[in-house]
Parts: sequence; C-alpha cells; structure tokens
Amino acid sequence: MLSILGTLIVGLVVGVIARALKPGDDKMGWIMTALLGVAGSFLASYVGVAMGWYTQGAPAGWIASVIGAVVLLAIYSLVRSKT
Repeated sequence: MLSILGTLIVGLVVGVIARALKPGDDKMGWIMTALLGVAGSFLASYVGVAMGWYTQGAPAGWIASVIGAVVLLAIYSLVRSKT
C-alpha cells in the first residue's frame, strides 16, 4: 500500500514538472497530473528496456520519466485539439 502511495507522489511531481516544461494550457486536475507522471515513467521504462538502456524491471530515472510525461502530454494535446 505504501509503495502505491509513493508511486503516485513521484508521479505527481513528474507530472507537475512535465506540465511546467510544456507550453500551453492543459486543463488537468491533480489526479490526472499524477497519472500523467506515472504513465510517463512507465513509457520511459518501456522505451529504455527496448533500447537497451535499462534492464527488465529497472525503474526509469527522473529525467527520462519527465521526458516520457512530456511526450504523453503532447500526444494528449494533439488528440484533444482534434476533437
């Protein structure tokens, strides 16, 4: 239970950093920002394993997680603008 809470707190921090780095107005609440950060970390881990940068099961670093979250935020903005 405690690791899930820690994951969400780290995800929130990563999501807030990603939203600060990407220009534009993204209307998201705290929960969606935390989920964005967690998803960005998962994306960074997956890409890192696929590229051979990380071993299977190793967590992504902070910078890679923020980059993953920024990529997801950009995709979200593109999809949202078309609807």
